[in-house]
Amino acid sequence: MPSGLSSLEVCAGAGGQARGLELAGFDHAGVVELDSDCCKTLALNRPGWRVHNADLNEFDGADYQGIDLFAGGLPCPPFSVAGKQLGADDERNLFPAAIRIISQTRPKAVMIENVRGFLDAVFEDYRGFIKGELAKLGYETHWRLLNASDYGVPQLRPRVVIVALRHEIKDAFDWPAPSPHDAPTVGQALYDLMAERGWIGARRWSLLADDIAPTLVGGSKKHGGPDLGPTRARKAWATLGVDGRSIAEEAPDWDFVGMPRLTVRMAARIQGFDDRWLFHGRKTAAYRQVGNAFPPPVACAVAKKIAAAIQRRMVFVSQTVA
Repeated sequence: MPSGLSSLEVCAGAGGQARGLELAGFDHAGVVELDSDCCKTLALNRPGWRVHNADLNEFDGADYQGIDLFAGGLPCPPFSVAGKQLGADDERNLFPAAIRIISQTRPKAVMIENVRGFLDAVFEDYRGFIKGELAKLGYETHWRLLNASDYGVPQLRPRVVIVALRHEIKDAFDWPAPSPHDAPTVGQALYDLMAERGWIGARRWSLLADDIAPTLVGGSKKHGGPDLGPTRARKAWATLGVDGRSIAEEAPDWDFVGMPRLTVRMAARIQGFDDRWLFHGRKTAAYRQVGNAFPPPVACAVAKKIAAAIQRRMVFVSQTVA
């Protein structure tokens, strides 16, 4: 349900966080993304959104002054344990650009997603720097490590969510509580997709795929064809009866024998996308978008709490004025 609240989202990727914000009731005033395939995906799904195909370092946020929420999934390589963890010294670090745009737009709240490595001890000083810069702008900043599986996503995907709130709403915000129910297993989540071409082994496979998935890895454009991650991840997928060495064009045929591969649509469901969300491009480009996404259900859970905090403040102000 629309809440009347507006958002500007940067580094939007293929729309995982954007879809979550939408489900939480935010109306996207603008969406910023550098990758052209992702921009085409966003336009494909939401033709009415104002999508900026732009470098965040060069983006001017002046047109969005007064939005309710600034959100973004800033690039993870500067803080990822899979990289060199250069942090502030990494040319891909976009926190300074984000802080500049926050200063321009002065939203009521900020929501930024990043990898678990952001919380490593080596970045303690940089976390303090970010917190200090946002405090200068009038925000109190907190972060928390959230697991996607705690919010119904059939995947082990820990992500740091940073929330900064203007002082007048900070006390109205609560972090979302985990779901009281277990996330579906890979078999439960994907059975119908595995069986859509009549594969006679689909039911048996679904019963054996009896755990949540390991973290999907989208990779970069420097990486080769699509796969489900490094050797350790592919071994974890194999225990679920999935061949993680590549992505399939379609579901297994009726007489398929062996370990099936995931299609892009199956991977998208593992990330928490609903089946109506489409991805532009061929298999490799589409899977990369899926694998790098922020699961919509997690984004929705946090955004709902932010929306509630903003709305409680709005009600208080209107009652005070009356």
